[in-house]
Amino acid sequence: MKTLHSDVVVVAAGPAGLAAAITAAENGKKTIVFEKMSTAGGAANMGMGLLGIDTHIQKRTFNDISVEEAFNLHMQYTHYRVDAELVQAYFSLSADTILWLEEMGVEFAGAFRYFRDSAATWHIVKPENGVIGPRAAGAMIKAMVSRAKELSVEIYYETPATDLIVRDGRVCGVKAVDAAGEQIEAHCKAVCVCTGGFGNNPEMIKEEFGLVQGKDFFSIQVPGVEGDGLRMMWKAGAQKYGLNVEVIQSVTLPEELRTLSIAMFQPNLLINQNGDRFMNEEYVSNGTFFANAIGLQPGRCVYSIFDGAIVRHYKKHGVDIVSLVHPDTHLEGFDSAAEQALQSGSDAFFAADTAEELAEKLGIDPEKLQDTLDEYNDMCACGVDSKFFKSHKYLRPITGRGKYYAGKIFFGAYGTLGGVRINKRCEVLDNENKSIPGLYSAGTDANTIYGDSYNFMLPGNTMGFAVNSGRLAGFAMSDYIDSLEEESI
Repeated sequence: MKTLHSDVVVVAAGPAGLAAAITAAENGKKTIVFEKMSTAGGAANMGMGLLGIDTHIQKRTFNDISVEEAFNLHMQYTHYRVDAELVQAYFSLSADTILWLEEMGVEFAGAFRYFRDSAATWHIVKPENGVIGPRAAGAMIKAMVSRAKELSVEIYYETPATDLIVRDGRVCGVKAVDAAGEQIEAHCKAVCVCTGGFGNNPEMIKEEFGLVQGKDFFSIQVPGVEGDGLRMMWKAGAQKYGLNVEVIQSVTLPEELRTLSIAMFQPNLLINQNGDRFMNEEYVSNGTFFANAIGLQPGRCVYSIFDGAIVRHYKKHGVDIVSLVHPDTHLEGFDSAAEQALQSGSDAFFAADTAEELAEKLGIDPEKLQDTLDEYNDMCACGVDSKFFKSHKYLRPITGRGKYYAGKIFFGAYGTLGGVRINKRCEVLDNENKSIPGLYSAGTDANTIYGDSYNFMLPGNTMGFAVNSGRLAGFAMSDYIDSLEEESI
């Protein structure tokens, strides 16, 4: 067995773990990181950027929002069912964190809204290829790894942590195993666990939420994110708390058919498996609201219904809803993509010449679908949605001109959220809400600040919480270690 000694051990080298390790090292603490995978970053390598409040980047474009405004918006959104002190500490640190990252060499493309009604809090990392989109944040991870190495942080890749070492009620080390199978014991004064939840653990997802991956739930599956850290902390006495999923609408079409997904995410008629309309479709722009609604439908799936006339309108005038994740505006290549999906026998995209034929393909009673279409088209003719009050500008009749189309949309998630309870210092709490000495957690494992629904009104929140809670944990661990040293004098 290999024995290591350090002031701090961080479990996992995602954005939270790297932030905790760098911060502890900047405060003079010897730091070791155990990373399960062969590279750092975790889910952040797929992301784009992080939340910042009252930053110089926002002020440059007159998009600034104060900590007070953001705090009040967030607490009202969550109905005060979250830790206000933790939210305040995170938001208050976030502007300094943007500067901190810039000092490492991270460049930001700007501060953006996710959709029209959100605040411009999403600080998207300037992508290495110059194109804003998924994976832009990979450049930030590279800069953080470089900074960690500069500070002599030791990162052990392909070395998953297996257990926490607890003595006399204090967490004082981590057990791990390296790629060669050698057992490691790393003794330290403080541990921060940042393993990112369990979005890639179908068994655990079913056990905790009753959701079946690939059937009624389609989570983004990041390799290695399997709940290791949560199980270790629960075993050490951490309070099991705040487990949730960061929901989003999901399609099973391949990336090369993205234009079909964009057509499906427009504010046209949405129906469930029973053929019933179930929401104001203009809220598809808010992924959390849309996914919440999908999760209440039979089979946790729905259909977006449109026709060739609507497709032609989008080709000529552009789509109704554009986002930075889905920036396409005119459904370029729609016809060839539709043909490819139909030729492949996809169960996620359908076309039909009649409403009856479409109903048969969707497994919906034809009379029910026709009744729903008739009711919807009547409202379009009147220019008034008397059922769910959708804006009249989105009321376009669906008559089958140039075919009826339907796309299947599922209940999905970026991953899980929460699992342990922390305070504003990121100290992990036990079942009596008392801190477990020496144990800290940051990032998704400890992200319980959304209540029941992710706050899309302040985009960049999950990565923002990861980096900022990592820093908060780094500061707190440094203070804790200093206090231990003072006690020993």
